[in-house]
Amino acid sequence: MTPLAWLAYLATVTGFWGIWYFVGTRAGVLWTPRGLWCAAGCALAGLASLDAMLAADLVLVALVWLDAVLAARPGSAGLGVSRDAPPAFSVGREAHVSYRWVNGTRRLARLRVRELRPDVLGGSQPSRRIAVPPLGTARDRVTVRPARRGRERGGGFAVDSIGPLGLGARRDRIDLPWDAAVYPPLVIARLQASVARAQRRREQGMTPLRQLGEGRLFESLRDWVPGDDLRHIDWKATARRGKVITRQYEAERRQQVLLVLDTGRLLTAEIAGLSRLDYVVRAALELAYAATQHDDNVGVMAFADGVQHFVAPQRGRAALKRVLDVLAVIQPTLVEPDYPGAFRYLAARNRKRALTVLFTDVIDRFASDALVANVASLRPRHLPLAVTLKNPEVEQVAALRPVAAHDAFRKAAAEELLRAREEALGHMRRAGVLVLDVAPQRAAEAVVARYLELKRRGRL
Repeated sequence: MTPLAWLAYLATVTGFWGIWYFVGTRAGVLWTPRGLWCAAGCALAGLASLDAMLAADLVLVALVWLDAVLAARPGSAGLGVSRDAPPAFSVGREAHVSYRWVNGTRRLARLRVRELRPDVLGGSQPSRRIAVPPLGTARDRVTVRPARRGRERGGGFAVDSIGPLGLGARRDRIDLPWDAAVYPPLVIARLQASVARAQRRREQGMTPLRQLGEGRLFESLRDWVPGDDLRHIDWKATARRGKVITRQYEAERRQQVLLVLDTGRLLTAEIAGLSRLDYVVRAALELAYAATQHDDNVGVMAFADGVQHFVAPQRGRAALKRVLDVLAVIQPTLVEPDYPGAFRYLAARNRKRALTVLFTDVIDRFASDALVANVASLRPRHLPLAVTLKNPEVEQVAALRPVAAHDAFRKAAAEELLRAREEALGHMRRAGVLVLDVAPQRAAEAVVARYLELKRRGRL
């Protein structure tokens, strides 16, 4: 072939593919691997005769287009899909999700689907093939393992429906949104809750004992006797019975536990691949489970430069569910925490006595001064317990035996940072704040143990 013939051949092939790409992407008509092999054969035939190649290409384009038109398409009378998924997921725990594909056409539906999940569930997934018989159904089961907590809405499928000849495919999108909620790890919390429940039974016995006293939990009505408080007289019962009736109350043993989470900049740092806030969330979750098992009221507040979430202390599973919903969505932000505003808000919204567990961190005296200067606004109703996380990496650097000047500088900086942190924690303790400074991996276990200790000693 002459150079001019080669140039004409390459221009023809390039123009053909360019036009097809433009038209095909706009119309949603795609080539299958079989169609591409056929096109490659037509291109080779062009080496012998350019006219034969053009004729073959036109025939192939018509076949691909016709094949894509005959393919089953999503719609009211075509393909449909429904999802059967758990109401919520847990970080690091596998869950199974099944899909039911329905084919309302009289042709076999050969599909290549790519699932588009919310980002908390993994985002875009690899494509997989599904065959749905004519006027039939097919089930597709996948495994979902969330990598992070959160709540997002979205999802759907990019579906390539392959035609009967296998030469062309029609691309469509099926919207199948879901409200995906991914909670912090629940398995450890349930184990911790079972331990707390067993300890509670050892302390109180298998049946709860009621104590009559000056509490505000109504127990029964009885006849008034001299010496009873006149404020407890039930005037409606008195009028109904014709004699003085008084209310008798049960000493209320239920306490208030408030989980206060600082989501400011100090909680954004990572330890072993997890943000410090993730360790805090796990500890708060286990404490919420333990408090619920002890029949205490549980609430939560999250703040940074302003209050982001607040759930008043409540009792039972409903309260625990609301706390879980908050713990699932909070994220650390690179802002300074507003302690004065957060504590004023908390003091105004919760006026009952409560164990207020503040999950935060301090790195120097200035941070602890801001906390101590405002924690007094919570007293006397709130018993503040500050939970801070150690930094294992800094402690490892401080324990080095340097042999080079660079290592000696790192060691001195780490020692200075630890010294400033210890000074800050000591300042908080002297101000009357209970401080629990623990390693991130042991935060959950330590905070539950301190809660149980305070209950046993009657500090709540």
